[in-house]
Amino acid sequence: MFTGIVEELGEVVKASEAFLAVRGPLVTSDAALGDSISVNGVCLTVVQVDGDVFTADVMAETYRRTAIGDLAEGDRVNLERAATLTTRLGGHLVQGHVDGVAHLVKRTPAAEWEEVTFRLPAGLAKYVVEKGSITVDGTSLTVAAIDGDEFTVGLIPTTLEATTLGRKQVGDPVHIETDVVAKHVEKLLQSQSRPAARTFAENGSQL
Repeated sequence: MFTGIVEELGEVVKASEAFLAVRGPLVTSDAALGDSISVNGVCLTVVQVDGDVFTADVMAETYRRTAIGDLAEGDRVNLERAATLTTRLGGHLVQGHVDGVAHLVKRTPAAEWEEVTFRLPAGLAKYVVEKGSITVDGTSLTVAAIDGDEFTVGLIPTTLEATTLGRKQVGDPVHIETDVVAKHVEKLLQSQSRPAARTFAENGSQL
């Protein structure tokens, strides 16, 4: 579990079809085998630590659902260590389980911040609400506006400087994790409505 507060910008040292090696002096300072580290919002398990570089295995499912496979040596990535019971929840509860890959469609600079708009993949817009939380490449953000399958966030100077979002260009992919509470509520409502509908159909057939 994470909070979506990026701790440092790491650098990809090596990327292959089976693993990812990333340099991150802060996140490796207390990293141990089996620890979880969020890499651009993807929860990966540490399998090796060598100085300030950690290595994580990457499964085929992860490559299929994310843009991790597009990373190359020298790319910068957002890093966050897993939260503890004493961690300040400065963002929101983030699982590190990517729902899909969105694409940046517009950047609008302002005096002290920047508005950035992303286009969601099919099926995710229903989980995104204005003023709700969303995770973009591992960064906890507040949705400023949503229009169809596009949503806009405001990025303060700190976020622009301390995360990869300040470097993303139009067309670039980003990992999206929506609020898990919305998905649980949806499933609960669906499970409650199906028996009711079946009961009505059964009773109606007896009339």
